[in-house]
Amino acid sequence: MINVTVANFEAEVIQASQHTPVLVDFWAPWCGPCKVIGPLLEKLEVDYAGRFKLVKIDSDQEQQLAAAFGIRSIPTCVLLMNGQPVDGFMGALPEGQIKAFLDKHLPSAEEVEAEEVEAEALDALAEGDIEGALEKLQQAVQTDPNNDDARFDLVKLLLELGQDDDAKVAFAPVIAKAAGVRRLDSLQRWMAARDAQASVTDPEARAAELQTAIAANKRDFDSRFALAQLLMAYGQWVPAMDELLEILMRDKAWSEDLARKTFIAILDIIEPPKPKVAEGQVPPEDPTVATYRRRLSSVVLS
Repeated sequence: MINVTVANFEAEVIQASQHTPVLVDFWAPWCGPCKVIGPLLEKLEVDYAGRFKLVKIDSDQEQQLAAAFGIRSIPTCVLLMNGQPVDGFMGALPEGQIKAFLDKHLPSAEEVEAEEVEAEALDALAEGDIEGALEKLQQAVQTDPNNDDARFDLVKLLLELGQDDDAKVAFAPVIAKAAGVRRLDSLQRWMAARDAQASVTDPEARAAELQTAIAANKRDFDSRFALAQLLMAYGQWVPAMDELLEILMRDKAWSEDLARKTFIAILDIIEPPKPKVAEGQVPPEDPTVATYRRRLSSVVLS
């Protein structure tokens, strides 16, 4: 619990709520019900173990903040997420009702744990601890099967390690919703590109064959896409995107937008995790991703 004033409101409430829900308790020293609910809220903050942050605002001392929130009676509690008020309640509610209010909006304990474990996995990956990262990503997905970010990272790592069968097993629980979740769709396109090479015994010879067909006919989009998939399957991301751009420059809508969707899939796959930066700063963008995102926009919008 922290006391908030106009001076620290931006940092302790608005900015803090971007990554952790913030419950603001408007109170006053003379308010009897406030003395009942105050300790209860502090207890719940401890019980919820980081799932929300509690701050208290003295309505008498901070009338500007009270007015900004339209506070007409106290105690009044307002929940903020991503910098915006999302819900609230008035009066000294019993513990059960407050918990029901919180549970309606807050991530579950499993969701919070999975996010923490996923962050640890990405740190391990950055340090070169592949085995540790894989173990933690598997733990994150088991803890919260609905964490699509952790599942994306897990399947991506398994594919990078060449463990395609394990990747497909890890992907199977979300296959039905993949078409509606872009990063999952991107993984599916990568797996499809790898599966398309199952009968290719000599990748270099196959690439030469496709390049010969393209040289004979610049608009042989089937060969260009097959070459892009071959390059994609073996992690040759930039040449693969170059081939897809060649298709897009000639026919943006070819094969139901297949080239653009595959290009976006590659951008999703190669984009590294955002590095940690100071509060309020924007993490730098990967130069290859930034360059090819601009090229895609230039071609599609031309």
